[in-house]
Amino acid sequence: MESTQQAGTSDRNFRISLPNRADALSTSFAASYAGIMAFMAVASEGSFAKAGERLGIGRSAVSRNVQKLETQLSTRLFLRTTRTTQLTREGQRFFENCHQGVTHIVEAMNDMLELREGPPRGLVRISATVGFGRKVVAPLLDLFVKTYPDIAIDLLLDDRPTDFASERIDVAFRNGRIEDSSIIAKQLIPMQMALCAAPSYVARHGLPQSLDELTEHECINFRFSSGRIFEWEFKVDGIVRKFMPKARMTFNDADLVLHAVLQGWGIAQMSGYQIRDHVAANELVIALARHAPDDRGHYICYLSRQHLPTRIRVFIDFMTEKIRALNIDFLTNFNPDAAPPPADDVSAHHITGVAA
Repeated sequence: MESTQQAGTSDRNFRISLPNRADALSTSFAASYAGIMAFMAVASEGSFAKAGERLGIGRSAVSRNVQKLETQLSTRLFLRTTRTTQLTREGQRFFENCHQGVTHIVEAMNDMLELREGPPRGLVRISATVGFGRKVVAPLLDLFVKTYPDIAIDLLLDDRPTDFASERIDVAFRNGRIEDSSIIAKQLIPMQMALCAAPSYVARHGLPQSLDELTEHECINFRFSSGRIFEWEFKVDGIVRKFMPKARMTFNDADLVLHAVLQGWGIAQMSGYQIRDHVAANELVIALARHAPDDRGHYICYLSRQHLPTRIRVFIDFMTEKIRALNIDFLTNFNPDAAPPPADDVSAHHITGVAA
């Protein structure tokens, strides 16, 4: 019983003493850091005056910081005369122990500066909507990694809004409209949506000539990962009109929607980048082009313009140039009145999703 009481007293004292020691360390850190930097400079330069020049402070400030450090350590670090300044044995030992840590700090700072100003290197973690990522972003990555062999790529395909922080995303590609102002969203190209059908479907059912005729057609729907059905949108006399199709088929994959349309199973509203080649090959026909919405875009998004590492800057510039050169906004030819908006930088928290 007695030994238990002693153990309890010892344990209680141990718990109480820890915060006191931690407080002492935290309150002395600022003084210690300034003193150590002054000490290392004097030891390296062999002079308090030269150490002050190196640190950008006065000789007297260097002397005060070293004196505070000596007081804190209860150790004399330098032997000072009117002509020379030399390390004591204790000072030499302290210098050798500190030197490795200071070297690591300098190397870490230089590494950060090199990431910002040096050759592009390191990992770029990218998020993209499934359809745009597969058809547009991924095919360009081969040329990018050949151009920048020291950059590694991690591409995540997901139609959900990007959480830059929790997913550690550097750059995201998103489609739709801008809503908020927490991230930088740079428009690459307008996002064009077109109602389309295969010639085989047109031969059997014709094409709708007005929005009112849509209810008479076989429609194919796209379902987001959230479960929400993508509403078709049209612009009539400058006003956006939404239409929820009564679907013959619904898919949660944009490629399956495209496949169904190509098979002539129905009509669907799809992104221009998905159908461009099929329209050019006369495998799809555009309907109601005059009512195509013109207020969406494909965006490359990132958190801030400031302090961007070189690897992210070159990735943004590369993708911006290459994607704009793909002529994805070809549907303007079907609707000359729908002039594409300027591709300027805007701020946004996330972009309203649309069919990928």
